[in-house]
Amino acid sequence: MNLTKISAGVFTVAALLFQPAMANECPSVLKFMKRKLNSQETVNLCDEYAGKAVLVVNTASYCGFTPQFEGLEALYSEYKDEDFVVLGFPSHDFNQEAKDEGKTAELCELTYGVKFPMFEPTAVRGEDADPMYRMLKAATGKEPSWNFNKYLIDKTGTKITHYPSSTKPTDDSFVADVEALINE
Repeated sequence: MNLTKISAGVFTVAALLFQPAMANECPSVLKFMKRKLNSQETVNLCDEYAGKAVLVVNTASYCGFTPQFEGLEALYSEYKDEDFVVLGFPSHDFNQEAKDEGKTAELCELTYGVKFPMFEPTAVRGEDADPMYRMLKAATGKEPSWNFNKYLIDKTGTKITHYPSSTKPTDDSFVADVEALINE
């Protein structure tokens, strides 16, 4: 048998074996450690969410859009077992978030039954914007103009779509976009 053919065969097998690892490489937008809301526990977003369709939302407890928590939770509950996750980031950028994380956590859990991951209060716009939100803005050209802006990220992190606050998580076209990313 020819040594060149054996080497080529070994290389092909090795490439096939390592292909899934490369496909699940962490997208830049998830290369962050974030602290869970009202906790000292931190989460490596890559370890937890790489390879999933991700919806990032800047939230607020005292906003006209706050009832969207219900729709976000329903979306998360419906698709969480299909490689989809909602990540909530409370923000006081629009002066509608409690300064006490405990109150924010209580509102999310008790009032709206939120089970999707919620993280530490985060600046989402302007010069003080968190680096993750700067990346989301750079990718879409849009920064949050109000609470409950949404960024839908595909499983590879290469396609990021921005949705304004007025887009409800229950809107048919938005749900269709989520389903399309899940099924890619």
